[in-house]
Amino acid sequence: MSALLSTGRFRALGTTAVVICDEDYLARATELVREELAAVDLACSRFRADSELSRLNEWSGAPMTVSPLLLQAIDQALRAAELTGGIVDPTIARALRDWGYDTTFTSVPTIGPSLEVTLRAVPGWRTVTIDHEASTVAMPAGVELDLGATAKGLAADRSAALVHETLGCGVLVGLGGDIAVAGPPPADGWSVLCTDDHAADLNADGVIAAGQTIDVFTGGLATSSVMVRRWIRGGARLHHLIDPVIGAPAHTCWRTVSVAASSCVDANIASTAAIIMSEAAVAWLDDRHLPARLVRTDGHIVTTGGWPADPASDEVPCP
Repeated sequence: MSALLSTGRFRALGTTAVVICDEDYLARATELVREELAAVDLACSRFRADSELSRLNEWSGAPMTVSPLLLQAIDQALRAAELTGGIVDPTIARALRDWGYDTTFTSVPTIGPSLEVTLRAVPGWRTVTIDHEASTVAMPAGVELDLGATAKGLAADRSAALVHETLGCGVLVGLGGDIAVAGPPPADGWSVLCTDDHAADLNADGVIAAGQTIDVFTGGLATSSVMVRRWIRGGARLHHLIDPVIGAPAHTCWRTVSVAASSCVDANIASTAAIIMSEAAVAWLDDRHLPARLVRTDGHIVTTGGWPADPASDEVPCP
């Protein structure tokens, strides 16, 4: 790979899409990623009335034929639920709406009146049935899916793979806190800043945001946080990571969790689960040998699975 890398940025999937590759390939690579993300949005967005997912969520309960893309996305969402024992559950869509996240996040009011919501478990991922041979998905009437915990990671993986397979170059694709790489990396790897807010790499004075920079050579990296997609209702701070047991924003000791894995979707599954698991996340991640950086609400840092040390922090490796 040439040492001369270039970056393209554009809005997609409610966040900032970033494409980094050799400057000779950037224009075509960005075009490929735009097309892929447009397809993912049309299949998987719960904020578009014309998306496949919106039609599925409004379906009567009978099996509905879906595209291969939506089928793959739902497959990954159910796999996430199985891998995490139901902690990352796609049937949280109605709970998200009940707590105020009922439109594209940029349109969600930052502050509003108190909400009256009855705490109850979400319907559960086992209510969703996929028939791969018939390409159908069936859910009981009233069950709604949100694919936010997996679809963005899947989109990053698909986009990076598409660019590499089409152009043969190494590439990094970032979608908010979700990053996938494919093909040959730069000699020193892809340099990535892990911080609370992906959009805050630089502050108004050009100072790099607090966090840790690591080098990624393969697979994916995902960061989940309660510091970004959050809002206030009646003085209560709410966020988008739902605990499926109570159907409400998770009570957690972590403000941000970053995880590296063999794919971006797997990293996203683990980082989302870790936030919801709270204290239990450290042992869960270490048991799976997943490199992770967990930042407590007070800023204290814990790492697992051989995450690289940061001399500037007070990090405490998992024993």
